[in-house]
Amino acid sequence: MSTVPSAFSVERQIMWDRLIAIVEEQAQTILRTAFSSVVSEAGDLSAGVFDVQGRMLAQAATGTPGHVNSMALSVVHFLDRFPLATMRPGDVFLTNDPWLATGHLHDFTVVTPVFSGDVAVALFAATCHMVDIGGLGFGTDAKSIYEEGLAIPPLRIVERGEINTIVLDIIRANVREPLLVEGDLHSLLAANERGSVRLLQMMREFDIDTLGPLADWIVDTSRDAMLRAIAELRPGSYSHSTQIDGFDAPVTLAATLTIGVDGIDVDFTGTSAGSAFGVNVPLAYAAGYACYGIRCAVGSRIPNNTGSLSVIRVTAPEGCILNAQRPAAVAARGATGHMIPDLLLGCLHLARVAAAPAENCSCIWGPMLYSVGNGMHFALVNAYAGGMGARSDRDGLSATGFPSGIRCTPVEVTESVAPVVIWRKELRQDSGGPGQFRGGLGQTMQVGHLRNEPFAVSAMFERIVNAAKGRDGGAAGAAGCIRTTADRALEGKGRQSIEPGECLVLEMPGGGGFGPASARDLNAVRDDVIDGRISREGAWRDYGVEILSDGTARPAADRGRGSRP
Repeated sequence: MSTVPSAFSVERQIMWDRLIAIVEEQAQTILRTAFSSVVSEAGDLSAGVFDVQGRMLAQAATGTPGHVNSMALSVVHFLDRFPLATMRPGDVFLTNDPWLATGHLHDFTVVTPVFSGDVAVALFAATCHMVDIGGLGFGTDAKSIYEEGLAIPPLRIVERGEINTIVLDIIRANVREPLLVEGDLHSLLAANERGSVRLLQMMREFDIDTLGPLADWIVDTSRDAMLRAIAELRPGSYSHSTQIDGFDAPVTLAATLTIGVDGIDVDFTGTSAGSAFGVNVPLAYAAGYACYGIRCAVGSRIPNNTGSLSVIRVTAPEGCILNAQRPAAVAARGATGHMIPDLLLGCLHLARVAAAPAENCSCIWGPMLYSVGNGMHFALVNAYAGGMGARSDRDGLSATGFPSGIRCTPVEVTESVAPVVIWRKELRQDSGGPGQFRGGLGQTMQVGHLRNEPFAVSAMFERIVNAAKGRDGGAAGAAGCIRTTADRALEGKGRQSIEPGECLVLEMPGGGGFGPASARDLNAVRDDVIDGRISREGAWRDYGVEILSDGTARPAADRGRGSRP
């Protein structure tokens, strides 16, 4: 058999395209076989192929940046624990260690070596969010990792084709939804197996016995392309900070982004110290979202792999909330981690990168719902989203999961798997930040128990106190709100009860606006009123525009003086 030629060839480009198709089939296998709706419907997963050095070569488009980019660093930890020479055909490895994988115990990361005969030629890795891992449950309330659930160190979950039933027994005995958790674990195993089969087919088709030269070409080409994209930026250091709600006190996220000839360095010095609750973030997860925030604006068309990621270097002081140390509680690391791209985009805006949008809702509003008392048992996690920030040339997207990439869970699915009713789900009028380009709208949801019984919500929400800021004269989006239909205010974080007769109401934040509202096109304001995105009162208050009875728009004499209360 031959190796891949060193010079550029059409054949090598075809093999790269095949790798992309293979990892996408890997991810689709998870979507199609997963038991829990947070995976099968929301797509809270990642999938990728790695060379034998542990370098990520290709990732699936389906999935979340936090999973993918932190998983990109995790395979080397498996190789440290289980050197390649000790792996055998039929072996599969598993961990949910937050500091070795993707940031909290609720993610299982599965790594499968691929063998051509007796020689390992690659590894596939896949991750998905488990609906439960025991302990206090998915949320912010724990004070340490030991309270957050079952921790599984790196181990062989399958040895020479035989699954470790003892590990499965331990998992089933510790979780509230054993069927869903075990089913999702099997979906990860199936996905890696599917990827392995397809990769070996490709290698036979192209008559190669190693991925080494192809892997080097992918990594080197991606790294060089990213360096060229960075070279187009203004060199220098740019510092930005923002405040988020936190758990019991506001949290400052601070970053200094330095653009140089050899890449971009991010330093989180100035960020608040770690929390006593589960909103802390392991550095790998923080780095994953830092890289994603930068990649959204710089080199966005360059493949995401070890090569392109290697020129972005992230550091943070030990013990700050973005570099949590064991045994810090980290279950709700997403509530904090999802805010990092806004922070980095703020730095890039100072560097005059035009692609940097206004701030976003950012944090997924994913309530964990639990049964209480003697009612029908359920533990349900869903995903919902607020609005994206406006860009310099267009309005922000509404009800869109940026930066997580997670899809909103359909109402029909939610109601089919638990005794809950979604009484209301609609875009939240006037929630988008006013501007020349309007921020995306959040959404309003009302959730009740089918049998009028009490239930509990574990809240992990942001932007209730600190709304998404506008940019270049744009106004902030509307802040979020969590309450009951009895007008009982609830906290943005922590487990809380919904009493019989009450429903949970979520009012999700909108994205910030871009540019002054006085510069917005009159017809765009009129169309927003007609479509219900803003009210007539909002048009007058925020844009200085009156919508007449015949549907035409008339500017007020003092247009542009209005502002959000």
